Amino acid sequence: MASPPARIRVLSVDDHPLLRAGIAALIANQADLELVGEAATGQEAIEQFRSLRPDVTLMDLQMPDMGGIEVIGAIRREFTDARIVVLTTFAGDVLAQRALKAGAQAYVLKNAVRKELLDVIRAVHRGQKRVQAEVAVELATHTGEPLLTPRELQVLELVSAGNSNKRIAAALGIDDETVKGHVANILSKLGARDRTHAVTLALKRGMFQL
Repeated sequence: MASPPARIRVLSVDDHPLLRAGIAALIANQADLELVGEAATGQEAIEQFRSLRPDVTLMDLQMPDMGGIEVIGAIRREFTDARIVVLTTFAGDVLAQRALKAGAQAYVLKNAVRKELLDVIRAVHRGQKRVQAEVAVELATHTGEPLLTPRELQVLELVSAGNSNKRIAAALGIDDETVKGHVANILSKLGARDRTHAVTLALKRGMFQL
């Protein structure tokens, strides 16, 4: 008599206990899946991965100690065959691009956990890549658009904190006119009406988090 196929071993990484509990309950009802571990921080995730070597890891992007993208990079550098599903509330195209570039195989929003997550876990285990439709639309919408430079992102983050051009100039060691030039470029690249609108658009696209 043939033995049943091995179950897909899953590691769940999220700093919210309720979400981890929901995922545990979801997986518990699946004959082909097994939750082998949980982690609430980035460092715990790396340690758990080393110890458990799961088939698929579910990774949040915002945690107390390390960002999820940093954790994905760390795991993938050590274990090149790691299969990671990003599970997040952020649909932004820039954040999704960064996560996929870091080595994630899938990008799923938390509002689709019950509807899509189980199929995504199985697909990633088979070696497939998946990006949720809502996120794929954002990626397609902004394909080919100019990206903000690292300096422009610095300026925008300082703008988001309510700093004036003069204070931004002092913080970055540049003059006011250079700051004005950066702000003009930012507004143009993002298609923003004003500074506040630029910050809103950048946050939505996952260029940075407050």
